[in-house]
Amino acid sequence: MENQHLIPKLGFGTYGRNGSRGIDAILCALETGYRHLDTAQTYDTEFETGEALRRSGIARSDVFMTTKISTDNFGEGKLIPSLEKSLEAMRIDQVDLTLIHWPAPNDAIPLEVYLSQIVEAQNRGLTRLIGVSNFTIALLRQAEAIVGKGRIVNNQFELNPLIQNTKLADYCQRNDILVTCYLPIARGTLSGDPVLGSIADNHAATVEQVIIAFELAKGYCAIPTSSRAERIRSNFAAGELQLKQEEIALIEALDRNHRTIDPDWGPDWD
Repeated sequence: MENQHLIPKLGFGTYGRNGSRGIDAILCALETGYRHLDTAQTYDTEFETGEALRRSGIARSDVFMTTKISTDNFGEGKLIPSLEKSLEAMRIDQVDLTLIHWPAPNDAIPLEVYLSQIVEAQNRGLTRLIGVSNFTIALLRQAEAIVGKGRIVNNQFELNPLIQNTKLADYCQRNDILVTCYLPIARGTLSGDPVLGSIADNHAATVEQVIIAFELAKGYCAIPTSSRAERIRSNFAAGELQLKQEEIALIEALDRNHRTIDPDWGPDWD
């Protein structure tokens, strides 16, 4: 379950996994088998992510680590020092993937200002790969015009059966940009859906497992999270679930364009 950049398609999100309980949850994920950890400067979980990795005893080279640059660190000369602080918090020398977390609110800082800095961070070896999050097709085109075709390897945005973002996802896949789904199980709000429930029953699975399996079948990366060991393990087991094409079609029909994360200063979504 990897792509050409060796990004594991099933990762563990660390939003909300703060403090000692957060470390325990991330450590549980690593012990379960997750080898992709997703954090961000604004999550305040970079320390917990690195500490869990250290306690696990798993080699750094065996775990793919993603972080995201806060919009507060977009100004000239700010991005690289902020990433160095992230690396210090995680106690690692290089992150595998660094994302621009959001486009600058209200375009207050030109795209070129912060994209040029993330490219410089990659050139310096602070991050192996670079990408973006919450970027629309228009923004992706602008970004690629600035940094060059093929340099942006990932776009992370809200995607689950209720908001499938098909236009954006298709654009990314046509242009070799891996789609990573955040809120991949819609915060558990779909547990009572009859379509998903029926499919889950057919596979002796949970609804959440079906949703993750759907996203993996579409070629996306999914980063579910939980504080509960049994749910962490259950979500990971979704990687073994194979859905039928007709089941995938039924899930595709659930799309309602229901967006949960939509700040006033966000981009003009596709």
